[in-house]
Amino acid sequence: MSSPYYDAINLIERLHRQFLDVLKVELERANILDINNVQSMILHNIGTDELTVGELTVRGYYLGSNVSYNVKKMVENGYLVQERSIHDKRSVRVKLSEKGRKLSDAITKLYKKHEEKLAGAGLTNARFDTMSSVLRDLETFWAEQMGSGGLNVS
Repeated sequence: MSSPYYDAINLIERLHRQFLDVLKVELERANILDINNVQSMILHNIGTDELTVGELTVRGYYLGSNVSYNVKKMVENGYLVQERSIHDKRSVRVKLSEKGRKLSDAITKLYKKHEEKLAGAGLTNARFDTMSSVLRDLETFWAEQMGSGGLNVS
């Protein structure tokens, strides 16, 4: 099966995996071996916030990832600090440790380095704006399809 829609779905998945590979290579180059590429994305998405695992799961879409397990590993390796909420003792919140902030800052610098090179590859801000708009529309479309029950295998 081939159609522009199907090709786009496959491309989105391939790009996600390729970007994870880019992060993996960069972590290895920096000799950072105690955190993986998915964990580094989660860490970077926490940023300066203090979140529960549930909030973190909703905020990012970590394909094939067990967010609770990854948070546990990042706490064990010193990238996150975990604290019980003062208002609800059942709720655990996480935030970046100093080690986590340093890695998050390094990832931000990597993104900025990529942005500086994009124009040379013909990838202008205007093209990214258009792409982002189309992807947001696709996201809205898929969200609307969640309740439509369109698959029939009889």
